[in-house]
Amino acid sequence: MIGMVRIVLSLGGSVLFPSLEAHTLLSYAPVLQRLCRQADIAVVVGGGGEARRYIGVARECGADEASCDEIGILVTRLNATLLLAALGDSAYRKVAQTPGEAVAYMGRQKIVVMGGVTPAQTTDAVAAVLAELSRADILVNLTSVDGIYTRDPKADPSARRFDRMTFGELLDIVGSGGLEAGSNTVLDIVAAKVISRSGIPLLVLDGRVPGLLEDVLAGRKRAGTLVCAPGKEPVPLLRAPSP
Repeated sequence: MIGMVRIVLSLGGSVLFPSLEAHTLLSYAPVLQRLCRQADIAVVVGGGGEARRYIGVARECGADEASCDEIGILVTRLNATLLLAALGDSAYRKVAQTPGEAVAYMGRQKIVVMGGVTPAQTTDAVAAVLAELSRADILVNLTSVDGIYTRDPKADPSARRFDRMTFGELLDIVGSGGLEAGSNTVLDIVAAKVISRSGIPLLVLDGRVPGLLEDVLAGRKRAGTLVCAPGKEPVPLLRAPSP
């Protein structure tokens, strides 16, 4: 598929902000700007470690989980605002507050950026809803691991990575994930159910190497885990990356 396709990215906060001092904003901005030349791009930014630190302090102060969720949402929107600054004129100049608002901003050859929306809903779930609502060609989850594994590879070195899997297999893998404020899993069950019902292909990719996104979408490399219906291979979506 070549031409102006629609791509929704779930960009993990831990990828974009390992710390405020070691952020990857200036590495991701040119990648997204190049992709925007060929595709309609929307980015949902996570909270990462900064959100978890704020949530931890809130819990120490006695905040309930709903309040902790609200704090996490504020951090994701602050992260999204910083990404807007790095993207400059390539981005729509307002952080979308809802998936519907994000869809209204799309189709203008500008990168649309948003953060969290609803308590108890991760930014992966927001991205999945946005992908469904915008009828995206693919949802890409840019995270701090290189794909979906049979078990947590950090806890179990024998865990096996999937090159590709079905929606049913995805639901089996993520079904036991936690939903507390600040939870950190490769993908949550709500996001998995949304893309499964919509049949939207999902690519889980190591976001720590920004240029890998371009290479995989253009078909120059194979990496990560592709989740799709049998026979529904969605890549390459783009021409070879422009210089």
